Amino acid sequence: MTALNASPTRRVATAVALAAGATLVLSACGAGQISQTATQAAAVNGNQATDGDIALRNVHVLYPNSEEFSIEPGGTAQLAFTAVNLSEFATDRLKSIKTDYAASVVIDDEAGTLEIKPQQALGAGNPDVSVPEQAPEHLSLIDVTLEDIREGVRPGLTFPVIFTFENAGDITVQVPVDAGPKTERHESAMSPDVAEGGH
Repeated sequence: MTALNASPTRRVATAVALAAGATLVLSACGAGQISQTATQAAAVNGNQATDGDIALRNVHVLYPNSEEFSIEPGGTAQLAFTAVNLSEFATDRLKSIKTDYAASVVIDDEAGTLEIKPQQALGAGNPDVSVPEQAPEHLSLIDVTLEDIREGVRPGLTFPVIFTFENAGDITVQVPVDAGPKTERHESAMSPDVAEGGH
């Protein structure tokens, strides 16, 4: 009876030992290597949402690139996005954009139109044409500014913005703020040295 009970115990002990060995081997595989994702940037800066036939892509606040714009409370900031009409038959139209984080949202459509024909797109700021895979002639461009922005419009934070379309209705997007091209990296004594293969 003792010999029969010992056999399953040995099998369990062997399985545990093999699992522990595999864990050690797998954890050592990346030692000294630079992670491929450590140097990759996201394909888009912003958030996205889809409702009905309207797909909003790369929605974000542009980091200020001139004295005209600021993300300080009371400042004026640019909103960037691409709105794609997925319908094959119906035209839709952007009616308004609202947020509690700005006193007003101004839409300047002098250069384009707020109508989005089937399988075409509407873009503001720096629209990502590759997202809807539309040719430039199928993309209408407008300017959208957030006037008198409130506290909370900061890099690393998001805030709700409501897009209202004639057919698709209201679409709410949690909008991030672009961190800018030269965001300072904060390091401490605990930060790994990537060049030396630290983790």
